[in-house]
Amino acid sequence: MRPHVMTRSIVSATAVVGLATGTLAGAGTSFAASEPAARPAVSAEAFGTLATNNLGLTSEQAKGIQRWVRGWGYEGAIDGYLGTNSWKAIQTYLAKDWDYNDSIDGIVGPNTIKALQRFLRAHSGYTGPIDGIAGPGTRAAWANWANYIG
Repeated sequence: MRPHVMTRSIVSATAVVGLATGTLAGAGTSFAASEPAARPAVSAEAFGTLATNNLGLTSEQAKGIQRWVRGWGYEGAIDGYLGTNSWKAIQTYLAKDWDYNDSIDGIVGPNTIKALQRFLRAHSGYTGPIDGIAGPGTRAAWANWANYIG
């Protein structure tokens, strides 16, 4: 009779452990499958002021560009981060002589890059296509210009 009691105890203990494990496993799965917490909305304007695009320049090179565009409306800090206001000043400059005819919005899009490529072709040895893509040749010529004026 004793062996049966022992067997029942082992089976009962195994069942309890199995149920507990199944419950924990289920809780783990339901936790992993839960929806992510909602993120607060951020306006495009607020995001735009934080965005920077140095096109591969170091912060020291970008500081030189910021000093250079002081005469084209840049009034921000010389901090080495080409953000929206830096690019607005660059676009203002590019609109003067380099066929930039888009919005002065500080967004570094294809039209900004095309105008920059025309400028770099004339002043910094850029030999690539005027395609609006800031590839290695554009970035190298931009760095050359930043080094020249910095």
